[in-house]
Amino acid sequence: MSLMDRQELLSRIWIDPKRCFGKPCIRGHRIWVSLILDMLASGMSSEEVLEQYPQLESADILACIAYGSEMSRERYVDIPLEPAK
Repeated sequence: MSLMDRQELLSRIWIDPKRCFGKPCIRGHRIWVSLILDMLASGMSSEEVLEQYPQLESADILACIAYGSEMSRERYVDIPLEPAK
């Protein structure tokens, strides 16, 4: 996988008030960013997370980390809202 810039990574995250209670999720999935970060924080490797969620890509894991990093700066992360389908 080639290195992605921060904006490319953040574009893998979406927020939709009509899905998952408006929590940030991995685009195209109902998997919360916080769930992935919790798994990593508990000591799981990226490979273990991907084994649990084979529909994800390693870039999705990096996107969750990038989102968490942005949120820790205490600033607003501009993620466009998407309507429910």
